[in-house]
This record gives sequence, structure tokens and C-alpha cells, in this order.
Amino acid sequence: MSEDQAKAFVEKMKSDEDFRAKVMAEEDMDARMALIVAEGFDCSAEEIGALQELGEAELSGAVGGGVVSPFIDDDPGVADETGHAGLCAVL
Repeated sequence: MSEDQAKAFVEKMKSDEDFRAKVMAEEDMDARMALIVAEGFDCSAEEIGALQELGEAELSGAVGGGVVSPFIDDDPGVADETGHAGLCAVL
């Protein structure tokens, strides 16, 4: 498991719309993580989550307070298990 691999995954999620759509299409979290590993990213959900937390902490004082995260599906037509549209986390 590698923090560098988690960072590479986050960068790919930010830069490759097709890859992001493929990952986000997998609804089961275990299957989603298996897909991430199958795509060559040797990292854990915890490592990816830690990067998300770090990014949010660094941006919390920014003007506007908004955080753009590759971990959030911003498709307003998609709802998470609580019914909130646009809040489907990657992990």
C-alpha cells in the first residue's frame, strides 16, 4: 500500500473524466476498491480517505469555503444511500 499510489489515483480522478466515470459507476464500495486496484493503484481506502481529509483541512480557510473533491460524484442526478443527490463518495 502506498500514499504515492493514492496520490496518483486522486490525480487521475481529477484529470481523466472517463476514468472517473468508470470508478463512480461502480456502486458497491468493495467492488469500487477492487476496480481501483485492478487499474494499477496499489493503495487502500484509508490512504485515499486521508488525502481527502488533508485536502479539506487545507482548504477550510479558503474564501468561499468550497472544496472540490475527486471523491464526490457531482452528478445531480445521482443520489447516495441517504437520498442526497451529488454526495456519492468514492469510498
